[in-house]
Amino acid sequence: MAHMTEEEANALDEEMTRNTPKVDFSKPDIFLKQRELLSILKPSAADYILTRALATHKTPVQIISELVDERVAAVV
Repeated sequence: MAHMTEEEANALDEEMTRNTPKVDFSKPDIFLKQRELLSILKPSAADYILTRALATHKTPVQIISELVDERVAAVV
């Protein structure tokens, strides 16, 4: 990844200051989606997934995907 010059950084800062990003709070964010996903699981399963996610710095979806991949590989 190329580094910005001081001039480019200042230009980007000015652009972001003038045009503040707009957030649409009516749409669910990634954290809400993950919470909804975990809410349908048994509490012990959700705790396990969250603990693994925190320990490995991954998302709960990545942990679930890895678990499914392991099970599929075991069957094949």
